[in-house]
Amino acid sequence: MKTTTILLTSLAGIQSSEAFSPLQLQNAGTTASQLAASTVPENNFYQEELELEPTVDLPKNSQSIPFLARPKHLRQELAGDVGFDPLNFSKNRDLLMEYREAEIKHSRLAMLAAVGWPVSELYDVKIAEMMNKEPILDAADRVPSLFNGGMEKVNPVWWGFCLGLTAAIDLYGVSRARTVKGYIPGDLNFDPLGLYPSEDDHEGRMKMQLAEIKHGRLAMIAVTGFSVQEFVTGIGIVDETPLFFKPLEVMEEVLEEVVNTV
Repeated sequence: MKTTTILLTSLAGIQSSEAFSPLQLQNAGTTASQLAASTVPENNFYQEELELEPTVDLPKNSQSIPFLARPKHLRQELAGDVGFDPLNFSKNRDLLMEYREAEIKHSRLAMLAAVGWPVSELYDVKIAEMMNKEPILDAADRVPSLFNGGMEKVNPVWWGFCLGLTAAIDLYGVSRARTVKGYIPGDLNFDPLGLYPSEDDHEGRMKMQLAEIKHGRLAMIAVTGFSVQEFVTGIGIVDETPLFFKPLEVMEEVLEEVVNTV
């Protein structure tokens, strides 16, 4: 499972509290005519900030940190916006969109890593034996990472492939940002299963975007926790908490013990 272990080496940090979503206000006070009137300036990748109607009442304080004022550029137009920017990273509209782009990239990578990390520890040895290869897990069944070491076990050709693929995807995103009118951060137009609701279903899209960013933020915390836990304890997360990753085997062992004691 070399693919999954490589993905895990990039530990995702939460770049901002913003979430990936179309730059459209999904409040009751936003009208369709406002959305249609929004345009993209020639020298800006992102849509201009939409004007809120006077009837839209934005909170004065942050929802996440009530004793702080709501950051100026967080206008509840993006899924997952709870007014969290205590260090004021989003000093202007452009920075806000840059951090949004960074967050969604980290979120997607972290979600892959959160799955790939335990899967690697579960199946790397078995797959390596099937292919007559040397497993890349260490003696404690930990995957290679910056903290665990073992990165040199990965074939440099595979590293090159991953870096090349990453660069290609990133360049594709930059190209879309420059050419697509109304580009939104993280929009690669990739939905092979057709799960993303249509343009007419704004509420459905917002729910999907909110679900993605919540899962992504949780995954970034989880992957960071995986790496720190294995570094501190020296034990693979699957071996340390088998009930989460091998529940059937654990239940079989418990039943055997119960039968033997009876």
